[in-house]
Amino acid sequence: MNDILSRFCPRIEFDSYEDFFENYRCIVPADFNFAYDVVDQWAKIAPGKRALLWTNDEGAMRSYSFSDIKKRSDKAANVFKSQGIKKGDVVMLILKQRPEVWICMAALEKIGAVCIPGTYQLTPKDLLYRCNIAEVKALITVDDEGLLDNLEKVLPECKTVTVKALVGTKIPRGFIDFRRAIDEAPEEFSRPAGEDAARLGNPRIPPVSEPMLIYFSSGTTGMPKMVVHDHSLPLGHIVTAKYWHGVQDGKVHMTQTDSGWAKFAWGKIYGQWICGAAIGVYDTEKFTPKGMLEAIQRIKPASFCAPATIFRFLIKEDLSSYDFSFIEHTSVAGEPLSPEVFYQIKEKTGLEIREGFGQSETSVMAASFKWLPIRPGSMGKPAPIFGLTLLDENGKPCDDGIVGNISVTAAGTPGLFGPGGTPLLGVSDSDPAGAGLPIPGLFRGYWKDDEITRALWHDGAYRTGDMAWRDADGYYWFVGRNDDVIKCSGYRIGPFEVESALMEHPSVLECAVTAAPDPMRGQVVKATVVLARGFNPSEELVRELQNHVKRVTAPYKYPRIVEFVDELPKTVSGKIQRNLIRQQDWSVQG
Repeated sequence: MNDILSRFCPRIEFDSYEDFFENYRCIVPADFNFAYDVVDQWAKIAPGKRALLWTNDEGAMRSYSFSDIKKRSDKAANVFKSQGIKKGDVVMLILKQRPEVWICMAALEKIGAVCIPGTYQLTPKDLLYRCNIAEVKALITVDDEGLLDNLEKVLPECKTVTVKALVGTKIPRGFIDFRRAIDEAPEEFSRPAGEDAARLGNPRIPPVSEPMLIYFSSGTTGMPKMVVHDHSLPLGHIVTAKYWHGVQDGKVHMTQTDSGWAKFAWGKIYGQWICGAAIGVYDTEKFTPKGMLEAIQRIKPASFCAPATIFRFLIKEDLSSYDFSFIEHTSVAGEPLSPEVFYQIKEKTGLEIREGFGQSETSVMAASFKWLPIRPGSMGKPAPIFGLTLLDENGKPCDDGIVGNISVTAAGTPGLFGPGGTPLLGVSDSDPAGAGLPIPGLFRGYWKDDEITRALWHDGAYRTGDMAWRDADGYYWFVGRNDDVIKCSGYRIGPFEVESALMEHPSVLECAVTAAPDPMRGQVVKATVVLARGFNPSEELVRELQNHVKRVTAPYKYPRIVEFVDELPKTVSGKIQRNLIRQQDWSVQG
């Protein structure tokens, strides 16, 4: 038995989805800290156990044990403390997939500082906004030339940043050589005790409820919001890792994502290490399908997860010369996976992809869990703990077949919410009723924005803003963001269904379906399409795509407008920004 996992899950194995959903429990210790209670514990009971298996574009390979991570994170914690970083301070990490990501995250957890992961693709505007609104005190970055140029432009205006450090060889003036500082730092770092471990000002709330991690939302609509997670988040990702990703103790799991995205927390650290899996790391400077495939061959993961975008690119490659026999479990999240991509991956590799759904605000909320037959295009069934349901505009549960807002309803009652709408329900060894503890995997709110928190989190429910419907067997089917649903001639059309139909056509590499203005119908369906290699835009191809959608969905759902583009607008996390396409079309009309 996994000695670490069994500390938090009284029962680990289940006979069926129903058994799992009804009987899964997660213990939330009142003083839980991932770095001390997972990383350091693995180093204690299994010193040589592999934690990371790292590779890069050049094919270099490195392996790190939990003892390595403990030692380096203790030394990094001493570096942070020597620079004045203390409990509650905010530190931004822009480290791609360097091993220092894991080392720094563990070190900051040991101190009690708050970590903000960021992607190297952030623009000067993004960097300035994040540093100032979050009051970032320290910034640790890689020596990426474009990123350093952007930072040089804005750091003078980032008034709270007092510590700048760099991981790499080209150390700019004013930056600390972070690797060298770690090498030279003391190794001893002990877990705080007594008053140092208590929450300042309110000792009745246990330390597990303190902020640990802030993710900026993907920004598909409006300015990015600061999603605050506390120290219970890693425990929420046990379900993500073991029961959806299918990770195994002692085997390698690989999720492909930059460290600046919330998918990193989902697939590259928390649940995976609690379950005893090693993390497969492909530290790429630029994604290419060939590079991805070759990295998979080197790492040989037993379980693999990637965004839908990667799978869409992979099916356009010749996969016959690659070995996938070592992959025992495959999953996808971030955006829905069209059935056509599912079938092509299965045909070319033998892999069946299990879809999952969640947000930066949560751990996995629904998935095609390992007991469930896969229904391509469906996100599967709800995870335990959250009490997932679909709510209509009046906050009432939707019947099967009716589109509703995917909502968390087990977050408690109005009397069990803390400041800003924080949920105060969970399961604890010291507090069986759960009052006063967070639900593991559910965010605490939007930092410095109580108004938005209350708008989405009220009357005992958190409304995700994502729309779906449920079939008679309990499977959920994604429709789109609430703002993305198209209302045309009295019909409500979900963009994902039309996009899935378009993806079946061999000419389509990527597409986005949005509402475009129309004087007669109010709105019509528009498809913005990136063509695959070997295809060129033409009126004939437009008609072919339109007729294809009519055949596989319904005549009223076909795109009356088809626009061919070289690329789609995306967030830094790779999600398609349909709102930008929509805004452009409606501003032109205006």
